[in-house]
Amino acid sequence: MKSHNFRLKPRADLFDSIEEFVKQNHIEAGCILSSVGSLTHATLRLANREYYNDYEGHFEIVSMTGTVSIHGSHLHVAISDGDGVTVGGHLVSGCKIYTTAEIVLLELDDVVYKRELFENDSGYEELVVYKK
Repeated sequence: MKSHNFRLKPRADLFDSIEEFVKQNHIEAGCILSSVGSLTHATLRLANREYYNDYEGHFEIVSMTGTVSIHGSHLHVAISDGDGVTVGGHLVSGCKIYTTAEIVLLELDDVVYKRELFENDSGYEELVVYKK
């Protein structure tokens, strides 16, 4: 295993920046260990919805988890506003960093994550894990 630690700067796209980091480092299997930071805009897909919700304001990233791979990532994020109201969902492109985002990512060297098993019940290509 190998840890990667990086910081995203203001106005960067949270999801796209993580995907770019994974691509640049050719990470075939990994997970988000920790993430803190803030957003000015969030775009999330909430549970059991096919459309995205947009949120404007100032938000703290209170949690982020999921799997990453050059073959497809699956991330969830929870954010809270100035009153502590929290919302969470599937992370997609469109979340803009306000001041910072500090990401700790763990790369796994004994497996490869791929998204290639289409499941009718979910409507998505689901995770398949291969041993190296």
